[in-house]
Amino acid sequence: MLQFFVIAYCLYFFFTIYTSFMQIGFVKDSMKKRAVILSTKKYYEAANYSIDKEKLAIVSTFFDFIIFVFWLGFGLKFLDSQIVTDSQILKAVIFINLFIVVNYIFTLPFSLYQTFKLDKKYGFSNMTPALYLKDTIKSALLTLIFGSLVVAGISYIILNFPFWWIFGFIFIFAVIILINMLYPVIRDKMFDKFEKLKDSVLEEKINNLLKEVGFKSSGVFSVDASKRDSRLNAYFGGLGSTKRVVLFDTLVEKLTHNELLAVLGHELGHFKNGDILKNIGIIGLVMFIFFAIFGNLNEELFLSLGLNSEPSSIIAIFLIFSPALSFFLMPLISLISRHNEYAADSFGSNLSSKEDLVNALLKLANENKSFPHSHKLYIFFYYSHPPLIERFKELGYDVEKEKFI
Repeated sequence: MLQFFVIAYCLYFFFTIYTSFMQIGFVKDSMKKRAVILSTKKYYEAANYSIDKEKLAIVSTFFDFIIFVFWLGFGLKFLDSQIVTDSQILKAVIFINLFIVVNYIFTLPFSLYQTFKLDKKYGFSNMTPALYLKDTIKSALLTLIFGSLVVAGISYIILNFPFWWIFGFIFIFAVIILINMLYPVIRDKMFDKFEKLKDSVLEEKINNLLKEVGFKSSGVFSVDASKRDSRLNAYFGGLGSTKRVVLFDTLVEKLTHNELLAVLGHELGHFKNGDILKNIGIIGLVMFIFFAIFGNLNEELFLSLGLNSEPSSIIAIFLIFSPALSFFLMPLISLISRHNEYAADSFGSNLSSKEDLVNALLKLANENKSFPHSHKLYIFFYYSHPPLIERFKELGYDVEKEKFI
């Protein structure tokens, strides 16, 4: 069975590298074409940013493969031998926390380069070393506290239930729902500064829009995202009573009222079409498949790695191989997501107007320097949203002639 997982990871490694090279070549060829959607200057900047990101991704993927070989060839066995305790639950908590810390240290240079070199170069990152350190410490504390509780919970289930993977899935799925409920509250208390909209006219328009589609929330907030990044975004966060509308301050600054309402109309389309529940269902299905696989590993796999079949090793193997398995499920998930995005565009444009939504998307593309062309294979594996050119076609906007048809 170990051979199967290793082959799957190697295929994942190969396809990741291959798609990045295909994307780089495609973007370089597309740079020779006339600029569309973006201004000429930003068209070339976006292309170069896309290429630089893929180059970094290639190096990072090679390094991830080295880490993968390290863990299977030596790391897991060595780490297991260093933890001496009679409690398998405590062992799992210590083991997984150390596993995460080692992975974080290995990948930290890439995160630093992305934030302080690449994103600074293209005018995105406003992050300071002090804020980065502050965010890192807070994230580490959250991971240590809540991550340890989750590991302890799943370890208890593994040790006490014969078909533990079924109960383990239910436990983790419940944790995912809880995280989605608490996410905006945690962001508010620990990372971002949430404020009620200062523009009372805009707030009234948004509240009227929410009432029109029957979306109940705990409020409309602006968040100081610009202290970290200059890109534009908005989202609906939380579940149940914690639901809220969150607008990046950069978005409020750059978009007109009508354009903002069009963006929110698109997001409300996801709500009206039941996409939130669909996404939760898809996550649940993927998690169930993973638990069914990793909950039925044979003893031979653990012996070949010099480990025992116990919570610490089961969870570590899950964490090592799940990215590879996720990669091969992503095309189907992305296909469903792209379909939902078209439907949300249609809903949003009917709620406001196609012109407002197109204008908003044009501004988002220019401010975020989103290159409009991508290789079909890259889209197949990675695009959860349709390519911008295709979205504009569906909205009746000809990007070549820059007018509606």
